[in-house]
Amino acid sequence: MGRQLARQVIEALRSGIPPQRGVSLYSVGDERLIEGIRTHHLSNIKENGIIRFVSGSWGSGKTHFFRLLREVAFTENCLVSNVQLNKDDAAFNRFERIFYSILRFISAPSNSENTSEVEIAPFGRVLKETLIYLSKGSYISSDSITTFECDRAIQKLNADEGIDSDFKRMIAHYWKTFLPEFYDSSIRDQRRQEILQWFSGEGTISTYKAIFSVTKIPSKDNALIMLQSLSAFVSFSGYRGLVVLFDEAEMTYSAMRKSALKDAFGNLRILIDTVENLRGIFLVFATTPDFYTDPRHGIVTYGALAGRIGKPQQKPPRSIDKIWNFDEVSTNLANYQDVANKIRDIYIIVEPDAATRLPSVTDINSFVAQLFSEHSSVSGVRFWRVLVAAVIGYFDDHADDETDGGVRSVRRVYRDIMERLSEE
Repeated sequence: MGRQLARQVIEALRSGIPPQRGVSLYSVGDERLIEGIRTHHLSNIKENGIIRFVSGSWGSGKTHFFRLLREVAFTENCLVSNVQLNKDDAAFNRFERIFYSILRFISAPSNSENTSEVEIAPFGRVLKETLIYLSKGSYISSDSITTFECDRAIQKLNADEGIDSDFKRMIAHYWKTFLPEFYDSSIRDQRRQEILQWFSGEGTISTYKAIFSVTKIPSKDNALIMLQSLSAFVSFSGYRGLVVLFDEAEMTYSAMRKSALKDAFGNLRILIDTVENLRGIFLVFATTPDFYTDPRHGIVTYGALAGRIGKPQQKPPRSIDKIWNFDEVSTNLANYQDVANKIRDIYIIVEPDAATRLPSVTDINSFVAQLFSEHSSVSGVRFWRVLVAAVIGYFDDHADDETDGGVRSVRRVYRDIMERLSEE
């Protein structure tokens, strides 16, 4: 792990939130579930589409788990798209927007080592890597693409009957921008932008028809077909599959009007009914318990959907379960202490000169035990968030030899963290 990534991990934990990358470096307690996902889902992702739900109250670790699952999917050579569902940009009653968002937030395994938070054209990166893979046999190459290699890749693409013809045509046009005739970078960049806008449903069909000879653009009427084409393309591209993480689904549903809610649940039901045809796609929805039981906004208002999903079971999650209930995950003091010591190792990468001043394993275990005893089980702030923020503060006190007043007591650290988290 590089120092830049380690610093990003520490800074995120200082605020009590999971980092975008690096959660596997300190995560504990999810090993059996993750291994089950590898065995039962990711290893068989090419055979048929899969859908699962994550249920958990606020602070139960859903976001942490999603970021861990993202890293695991990358190690299995899967693409990952993390979609934040909301009523404006990605509401499930507008399925075409879901498709657009999947492409907008897609990431390739090669991007997992990039500590930048923003990828300007993520699907463009996937298209480029696929062309290189088909031409060179790997996803990364500094060699230029020849006309022969590009034509051969397009021939292979056109032979795949599972991909929509216009979907294939736009990919082919994108690949051609890597040929020598696109020597003018401004023309090349404009053409690529136009193509990626087509995948986002932007512009008019008349414009795209004149330039690219397509007969449609992704829309409400063909969004499911486009998603099926994407799943087929992912398998064609050499990646093992695509993992789509829908985060905090209930934020969308609870804010919807009754008619929009009905459309959203209808689209979700259709997706469940057709997911087996989406070979190469693994869909995971994060929800709160209200999603299943709320009499106004829950799936109980839509019997056909409730019957297909069911309710969270009162037991720890297993990979084969349809719903993974994170409220039933039990964490003991030893787990918390293990996490704290792992964070110490990451902290030393960021502040190597402070290594000799940091507390020992024994002292860390004692600190975590006292911190745990301070925290009320009925607190509105989960202990996980308190723990990581407090541990970083504890290390800061030891690392900074200019700290006024020396190392704070456990009670003082706890009060300071709770005051800050409550304000946030």
